[in-house]
Amino acid sequence: MQPLAMPSHDHCEQARLARDARFDGLFFTAVRSTGIYCRPVCPAPVPRRDNVRYYPTAAAAAAAGYRPCLRCRPELSPDDANLLQDQTLHRALALLDEGILQERPASALAEAMGLSARQLQRLFVARLGATPAQLHATRRLLLAKQLLTETRLPVTEVALAAGFNSLRRFNAAFLAGCGMPPSALRRRHGAVAGGEPVLRLAYRPPLDFPAMLGFLRKRMIPGIEHIDADSYQRVTVADGRASLIRVTADPKRPELRLQLGTTDACTIPAIVAKVRRVFDLDADLAAVHASLVHEPLLARSIAQRPGLRVPGGWDGFEVAARAVLGQQVSVAAATTLARRLVERFGTVLPGMPEGLDRQFPAPAALADAPLEQIGLPRTRAATLRAVARACAEGRLQFSRAQTLAQFVAQATALPGIGPWTAHYMALRALGQPDAFPAGDLILQQALAGADGRRLSERATETRSQPWRPWRAYAVLHLWHSSAALAASRTAACPPPTEST
Repeated sequence: MQPLAMPSHDHCEQARLARDARFDGLFFTAVRSTGIYCRPVCPAPVPRRDNVRYYPTAAAAAAAGYRPCLRCRPELSPDDANLLQDQTLHRALALLDEGILQERPASALAEAMGLSARQLQRLFVARLGATPAQLHATRRLLLAKQLLTETRLPVTEVALAAGFNSLRRFNAAFLAGCGMPPSALRRRHGAVAGGEPVLRLAYRPPLDFPAMLGFLRKRMIPGIEHIDADSYQRVTVADGRASLIRVTADPKRPELRLQLGTTDACTIPAIVAKVRRVFDLDADLAAVHASLVHEPLLARSIAQRPGLRVPGGWDGFEVAARAVLGQQVSVAAATTLARRLVERFGTVLPGMPEGLDRQFPAPAALADAPLEQIGLPRTRAATLRAVARACAEGRLQFSRAQTLAQFVAQATALPGIGPWTAHYMALRALGQPDAFPAGDLILQQALAGADGRRLSERATETRSQPWRPWRAYAVLHLWHSSAALAASRTAACPPPTEST
């Protein structure tokens, strides 16, 4: 088993001295004389070379006994997207994100992965420099550190958000991991502006935020989302309690700002994870582009739109329903059907502002619903009911711990779900970077040969092989690059997919 392919020692040294933001999240610098670990971009005075050690993850540095820096704040560092290329590790990290170790031991993660506890620990130590439990503990403490620094949430709520059911245990863990009690950190950073809590979500630039909002705005579901030229706003519901979140871009730093509203503290980790997935904040576009620029068509699009990322979906079933509604119709028609679906079968949320007062219907609510009443053809209504029933019964799941092949097999086993719909779901609901709906008409047209004839599904799939494992990014570039051409056509037929 090979160790994580972090930059070489010399490259780490050069990046540290240059404070190169391109390496942020790819390694961490630990200083023996201070006992602190930092990001490569830390503004603190540069330590002596013989006092420096390099670690692949924050958890590895913490496991070696170092504390997080208060100046560069390792909790703001983006994750290393190269981990997505290791399917086993990617699945294990996805399960960690979903909270598998919140109330269960590391053996539960090993069992879910089909590995022995020893095998799992060896994998994590070799690739990340820390055990699953150490990684989970570091993530919890860094989230708590961020909440203490950036919000006015009471310490008890910060403890709950970080997954601690006991304030005493939280205080002890924070003191051990950060070298000070939570109250001391809050006093050190002084007063935070009042109002709703706002968190900073860092990413590795570039990010074409307007293009991301434009894509999501065309597909937004009225009553649940509101998306304008500058922000994304959405209703969230947990345990019957509704709240509004709002996401905007920081004009000065490579960060998004997440306004949490009156969100329950326990749901903050899940909301942060979903926002990062919706806006694809953990992508390393340098690595993505290196796999795509050999295709001239993609190279031109990358030069024009270097910050283009894959827009995710907030909820798996919501994306699946939207994909079925989009079969055989235009994006605008699918959006109309989605609005009708929410109005007819969604839940009204009292106390919420008009226009953002609905909850998307649960799978069980649509499993036997008369969907023809919203204007769906009989066969597509049957497909959506089948998808809803499969989700309600657990036969179709949206855990990111599964492989692309596993999910596609689950989805295509349902009536009316073909490879295009399954890959579209995987692309947006699971954030699968290699999802590729080869049957998409727009992709086939964009890759047409010199004679102008669009490629077949098989030829499109073959053409995409050199772009693996980042084919989802190729999809977005091809969709965007074909938009101007599609708009210029005056007699085009309605597309059979949702990609335009």
